[in-house]
This record gives sequence, C-alpha cells and structure tokens, in this order.
Amino acid sequence: MFRRTCALGIVLLLAAYILKIFIVSCMNMDLGEFKPVSAIFLLDISASNRNLLDKQEQTILKIAKRLDGEDSILIYVVTEDTYNIYNGNPHKLVQIKKTMEKRGAYDSTTFGTAYGLALKKAVGDALRYQQEGYKPAIVVLGDLENEGDITKQINWNTLPKNIKNTLNYIPDLTLAFLYAHPQKLDDVRQSVLPVMKEKNLILASEENVDLAIRKFLEAVER
Repeated sequence: MFRRTCALGIVLLLAAYILKIFIVSCMNMDLGEFKPVSAIFLLDISASNRNLLDKQEQTILKIAKRLDGEDSILIYVVTEDTYNIYNGNPHKLVQIKKTMEKRGAYDSTTFGTAYGLALKKAVGDALRYQQEGYKPAIVVLGDLENEGDITKQINWNTLPKNIKNTLNYIPDLTLAFLYAHPQKLDDVRQSVLPVMKEKNLILASEENVDLAIRKFLEAVER
C-alpha cells in the first residue's frame, strides 16, 4: 500500500512538473500580433464583363466567408463611374449578396470602365485602413478592358510608379487581378511585378480563380 501511494505521488509530481513546463512554454510562445484585414473589391459591371459577373460575385462571397469576423470589406462597382455599394463585416453574406444583386447588376444603359478611378479610390481607402491598423488588400474582378472616358482609365505607364509610392506607406499591400484575359494579366505582371513582391501580386484568368483565392488568403494570412 505504501509503495503504491509513493508511486502515485511520484506520478502526480511528474504530471504537475510537465504541466508547469507546458504552461510556461505557452506563455513565452510568440503567437504574433493579430492584424485585421481590409479587403477592397472592385467589381466590373460593364457590358464587356457581364457574362462573368455572376462568377465574380460568387468569388467575393467565397473570400468574405473565409475572412475573420474582425476584418472589413468594401465593394465598389466599376462601370463608366465607380462607387461604393458595401462597407462592413465580411460575414454578413446574405446582406452582401442582396446588395450586389441590386446595386451590382449589369446596367445596359451605362458604358465605359473607370478602372483607374476605382484603383485611385481603393488606394485611398487602403491608406486610411493602414493608419487604423488594418492589413489592406485590393481585388480587381473584371476583364481590364479600357472603355469610355480615358481620364478614368488605368494609365499603364504611370501605374508602376503609383504602386511603388503606395508601397512606401503600405509595404504589405496585396493586389489581385482576377478574371481578365491572360494577355491582359501578363501586361499587369510585366508592369507591376518589378515594384512589388510576387506573393502579394495575385493574377488569375477565369480558369484559375480557385487557386488564386487560396493564394490571396495566404497572402493576407487567413
């Protein structure tokens, strides 16, 4: 009986010692600081992109679903002008879906693509969210075709310089261009990749979007 009691006591002491080591290790473990993400979506609702619109809206919902409840998303629609249709919690999927169906629907009366203006607004939002402690990311969903008012389109000659300047303030900015033709995406790659990290530049045509979503989530640590 005495031996069994002693053995049990030794086992309990060893268990307490191991538990103490585990607790101390956990206390000293560097888990890293949680940083909320701000994902800014630019959704092309112009005529040239209308056949892909449903898939692009589903992509936004897939990404939103995978984000954290403390993250934030903004959705802009891009046509002859660009304006924000949603700003808030990424997990309000029903509200986001209804908003895109109502405000992000194709409008046959509009013409043009204000991608340049949309990127300018998105960068402004990204800078603001960076100051508030978020990790910004911009996702462009569209064919990248320049149509309409040239002053609102992307200037591919000045884009690299503008992005480089932005990275001085947002060094971990992630940019994703999804659903454009491979030729357009190659133009983006040749233009932008020299000024930013490859892991933060996500490019995908329609066929490779699912893989791009995974890469995007990895880039923003989600």
